[in-house]
Amino acid sequence: MGGGVLVIDKPRGPTSHDVVARLRRVLRTRQVGHCGTLDPMATGVLVVAIDEATKLVPWLTADDKAYEATIRLGVETDSLDADGAEIRRASVPEAVLAELREGSPPNSGAIARAVAQERARISQVPPAVSAVKIGGERAHVLARRGEAPELPPREVAVRRLAIAGGGVDPDPHLRVALDVTKGYFVRSLARDLATALGTAGHLTALRRTRSGVFTIDEAVALDGADRDSLDAAMVPLARAASRALPVSVLTDEGARAAFHGKIVSAEAIRDPHPTPSAWLDAAGRLVAVGEVDAAGGRVLRGFPP
Repeated sequence: MGGGVLVIDKPRGPTSHDVVARLRRVLRTRQVGHCGTLDPMATGVLVVAIDEATKLVPWLTADDKAYEATIRLGVETDSLDADGAEIRRASVPEAVLAELREGSPPNSGAIARAVAQERARISQVPPAVSAVKIGGERAHVLARRGEAPELPPREVAVRRLAIAGGGVDPDPHLRVALDVTKGYFVRSLARDLATALGTAGHLTALRRTRSGVFTIDEAVALDGADRDSLDAAMVPLARAASRALPVSVLTDEGARAAFHGKIVSAEAIRDPHPTPSAWLDAAGRLVAVGEVDAAGGRVLRGFPP
């Protein structure tokens, strides 16, 4: 059974699609898909599924993500990041500057109050320059045609948002660390946090440190990577599924039923789960992703031997 998961440390510059295209060339396969876009200016964890592991993408993209971000205060860009064109300048309140001069903003004060407000956020308006679709078209396509698409707020959750530092040299800036749900835009955080502080803002640095269960500690650099080094770094299919999902073990009879896409009896599933789980056979091979209800186990995605 071929394939697995690569955890790439994406450098600043290339798009997520550029990374996928390069891996297709190096690994000589068309079946490559990433599990959550990183903007060109962002760095860090980009989880990439190879061959059979592309079937796991719906579950690998559903997990929370962690970031470290730097926000420049006083200037807003059209894309809300450093790659965009400046559209607005605003003075930074002296109280905020005083806190930033301390280097490590205090746990009380204007910045702490603004961070607490963002930590409690349950909905968020995406950036106008984004891949969100409006009427079948990407928002960034509309924005670059000069249109001003109105994007509806989307439900999000902030698991953690902490002040990591700040300063005024060379410009007023704030560093934060955050854990958020799928679909959260850190660029929107830069806009909203700056607004709460009475100024403008945009993102100048973003590093993803975790995507679901995959962390920056296991990520491999793309520069200089060849087929052998990537094969050595690949997380095997069954292990990747077992890390990302609950695990159930099938009997031989259950594995045969799952292979043919049939309902698997409850007796043939050890540790059944009502939510999607990785179904392994007795040898530890991934047979399917499935879920269990009153009728038995149902295959959601099969992985032929």
